[in-house]
Amino acid sequence: MDFHLRPFAPADTAQVIDLWNAAGLTRPWNDPVIDIERAHTTWPENFLVATDTPVHIAGTVMSGFDGHRGWLYYLAVTPEHRGNGLGSKLVHEAERRLAAQGCVKVQLMVRSDNAAALGFYDALGYEHSDVIVAGKRLDG
Repeated sequence: MDFHLRPFAPADTAQVIDLWNAAGLTRPWNDPVIDIERAHTTWPENFLVATDTPVHIAGTVMSGFDGHRGWLYYLAVTPEHRGNGLGSKLVHEAERRLAAQGCVKVQLMVRSDNAAALGFYDALGYEHSDVIVAGKRLDG
């Protein structure tokens, strides 16, 4: 199947959130509407959707670049399109865009119990790092 990759548009919001919920990417402490608004405002060219028809979103990926490292976020593919290369296509396009911005290293976070995602990224050449990710909420 042919997929069209394009930047996110605000009209995509409901479908994107449905996809992220179905893929298990959302968490109660992260409002997907706010994440979408921030990404679309900050990196509009790096928030991509893949469509299998002009109106059906089959996948998403966000990427960001802070001048030092690139990051991948919210890679999701609908269940019916998993295993056919769409996830790889989204990652490669995100990497291409980051490289064009001067990024030389891209990172991502995967929950430690998500063996399928870890295997997917391993197959794409991502290496596990011996680091601890620490975080602090600033929104209360």
